[in-house]
Amino acid sequence: MKAVVLNRFGGPEELRLDQVDRPEPGPGQVRLRVRAVGVNPFDAKVREGAMESVFTTPLPTILGIEVAGEVDAVGPDVTGLSIGDEVLGWSDTGAYAEHALATTVARKPAGLSWEHAVTLPVAVETTDRALRLLGVKAGETLLVNGAAGGVGTMAVQLGVLAGLRVVGTAGPANQEHVAALGATPTTYGDGLVERVRAVAPDGVDAVFDVAGKGVLPAAIELRGGTDRIVTIADAPAAAELGVVFTGGPQERSAERLAELAELAAKGELLTTVAATFPLTEVAEAHRLVAGGHGRGKVVLTA
Repeated sequence: MKAVVLNRFGGPEELRLDQVDRPEPGPGQVRLRVRAVGVNPFDAKVREGAMESVFTTPLPTILGIEVAGEVDAVGPDVTGLSIGDEVLGWSDTGAYAEHALATTVARKPAGLSWEHAVTLPVAVETTDRALRLLGVKAGETLLVNGAAGGVGTMAVQLGVLAGLRVVGTAGPANQEHVAALGATPTTYGDGLVERVRAVAPDGVDAVFDVAGKGVLPAAIELRGGTDRIVTIADAPAAAELGVVFTGGPQERSAERLAELAELAAKGELLTTVAATFPLTEVAEAHRLVAGGHGRGKVVLTA
């Protein structure tokens, strides 16, 4: 099968389309004919080698955590899924490929496209994990740094659904988008502390840093300390400043994913696709993700 293989760490040009063996499902796994793959900033950091201090990635490797596709083989001990089922979930083997193995998947609602389905797995799990770590409660104010991207869009909406008042940072072009999600928007950059205090004069109860961009000192100033700040984007600064960093899917729930996929199919949860690329243009997809100013998810189609 065709797959995008990373043989050495470096720039987007290190991602090469190659022929590899098609994987066979083991116990509890299904094999998917991949239709769409989510491209995440995490993928770019792994490709660069920037995550080696947190965990090691044996090379060569195939990137890609979130996947949507059709079941085309079923391993032992799998129940409730059959060949031909359309699903979305988390890949066990790397999803930048024509086929991928997966253990945790949910059925894709008929009204949800492949591209929009694949925006959900990482954003849902990451947001739920961050909100648990932050211990937020209805009525509190949450600052989401990077509110227009794939995870940020989900964080704003799930925060609002949980009864939080959300303040979201984004670039100037995405202020109306963030407001439409239900957040109070403001911009990145110098003067952030003053801008946030202007729109949230009673302070912020928690900070979820999705985008990095050196925001943690401002978050600490807003919180008056390092308590109730979580970042998924700046591990080095988190370690230096004593802020919680959380990375990588930890509590994958097919049930939760299915619940939110149904809301997305009904139009009650907004999913946003920034751009789609074929596997042959994976380097361009990574360049776009690395820019950090997109609205929604960058998607590969296979």
